[in-house]
Amino acid sequence: MILVRCAAWVSIIVDLGEDTIKNVKMNDQQPPVISYEGSDYQTSFWEQGNRNYEDQVEAIALQRLLPPGGNLLLELGAGAGRNTRRYKNFQRIVLLDYALTQLQQAQQNLGRDNQFTYVVADIYKLPFVPGVFDAATMIRTLHHMADPALALAQVNKALQDDATFVLEFANKKNFKSILRFILKRQEWNPFSTETVEFAPLNFDFHPRAIRKWLGECGFTIERQLTVSHFRLNWLKNHIPISWLVSLDSLAQWTGNWWQLTPSVFVKARAVRKGLLPEKNYFFRCPTCEHYPLQESPSACECAYCGRIWPIKDGIYIFREE
Repeated sequence: MILVRCAAWVSIIVDLGEDTIKNVKMNDQQPPVISYEGSDYQTSFWEQGNRNYEDQVEAIALQRLLPPGGNLLLELGAGAGRNTRRYKNFQRIVLLDYALTQLQQAQQNLGRDNQFTYVVADIYKLPFVPGVFDAATMIRTLHHMADPALALAQVNKALQDDATFVLEFANKKNFKSILRFILKRQEWNPFSTETVEFAPLNFDFHPRAIRKWLGECGFTIERQLTVSHFRLNWLKNHIPISWLVSLDSLAQWTGNWWQLTPSVFVKARAVRKGLLPEKNYFFRCPTCEHYPLQESPSACECAYCGRIWPIKDGIYIFREE
């Protein structure tokens, strides 16, 4: 790990063995944020990383938990759009990511269809007026959140009352970590609710902690699915993927009883306590939270604080540098 300090921010470059370099940015005002700017994550991790099994079982979980359709869905941590086409029954999908280059890849894959809106932003400072979305997903993203409760509270604020939220999280209480703990090959306890940071800005969470944060942030849990029961390279290399996917599909239904897999999917419902959505507006300023913004073909401008948020090749950029 290479650490470079510079006044108000810290940039950490981490190699996690995925042939991908990740940049981490931190300042005094908010939790640190990890960025996949310039990363080939979609290619190196998914397409060339022997993860067809994981992709297929996650698709099954999403299909089971998502509503049959809707008007406006927020995809948090969209990356290059791996899952976006799985939300095809929504009239409009907002792809949000911290990295501009990830959304540029998504735009190349998906096109500039009116169904897709591309937004560069920080999850801790979402640039949307309260209550505009009737659904949201966060897949393989929460494990980079240093303050997951704050992130979940921001998501709840952006959702309408009774909106569906599908969350995936990395589970510390999985079979592998339990076995390693019993054999004294790891120090941290998989049964404790404390978060584990196994690499800089890469976290595993206890299911009980996730349920607690969701409840505190205004969500009610409707369903849990355990996913990736057979995430072992030996199994993926020696057993047909179709068999593993079928077995995993059956085992997912046990998620309400126990959570012992490395990945857990949760379907939650937003409780907005009668607050009405701001249907007439969409974007707000992430710096001062003022809306409406004055939008032109090249930028969105906040009349209150004077911030100008550029629009680059059809991608809205609300990330503070």
